[in-house]
Formats: sequence, structure tokens, C-alpha cells
Amino acid sequence: MRPATAADGDALWALLEPVLRAGETYALPTDWRRDEALAFWCRGEHAVFVAEAAAGVVGTYYLAANKLGPGDHVANCGYVTAPWAEGRGIGRAMCRHSLEQARARGFRAMQFNLVVVTNGRALRAWQSLGFAVVGRLPGAFRHPRAGYVDAFVMFKDLTRE
Repeated sequence: MRPATAADGDALWALLEPVLRAGETYALPTDWRRDEALAFWCRGEHAVFVAEAAAGVVGTYYLAANKLGPGDHVANCGYVTAPWAEGRGIGRAMCRHSLEQARARGFRAMQFNLVVVTNGRALRAWQSLGFAVVGRLPGAFRHPRAGYVDAFVMFKDLTRE
């Protein structure tokens, strides 16, 4: 894992584009262009990291405060793994790294605001890393094949480890 740099733009887009186009996991526009996606992912308040392997950049995540002001002690992250590298523990490794980074930056908790119920791999990974489902949002996500599906809010207290 390392911080992303401006030179990673093509690699980030190669990761983000298939996820955006699929429209199955992020509540983001599926038709965003490269510049729009990178502007969101790499915006100023996001600390962006990339996961590298022998094959190059295989994943990315951002870390930021979930809310402003009195809620800025809770972190939020977004993770994307290269489609060809899924199932190899990269998402789990990025999450572990993000938890370390969050603690080092003084965050007291981490919250995922919208984990789509159809994203079983992510749900299992986050739960195995100590995240709890603290809320269910009925019909909160419009899945391209499954229609309106629920999403979970997941939370992990970072002061207890």
C-alpha cells in the first residue's frame, strides 16, 4: 500500500470505470467520465491509497471523515479492487490498512454508509474485520438487475483495539 500520486490517474481510472459502469456497489453516476470520477475519488479531503502487486495497481481506497464538525471523528472509506484480482484478499488488506491509517489520524470509529445487500463479498469481509451492521436502509439502492434493494450501514469502534 502506498499513497496515490498524480501519476496514478490512469491506473485509478482503470479500476474505477468498470465499477461505475456496472452500477452494482456505489451510489455514483454510472456515466461519469474519467475526470469526474477522479475528481470525486481524489478530492481534497480524501487520503487516497493504492494497493500494488507484481501486476501493478490492483486496488485503491480513500479515507476521509464521514461527516464534518462534531461528526469528524468517524472515518469513512471507499474501496475498489481490480475485477481480475477479486477474491485474492486485496479488499480485506486495503481495509486493514485503512483501519491503521484511521487510527493514526485520530479517528475513533469507521462507518460505511451504504453497503448494498447484494455485495456479499464485501459484507463478509467487513464483518470478518469487526464491522457490525447498525442499520438497514430499505430499498436504498437501485441495482441494475435486482431492482430496489436494501443497503446496510456498518460501523466499527476503533477505540477498542
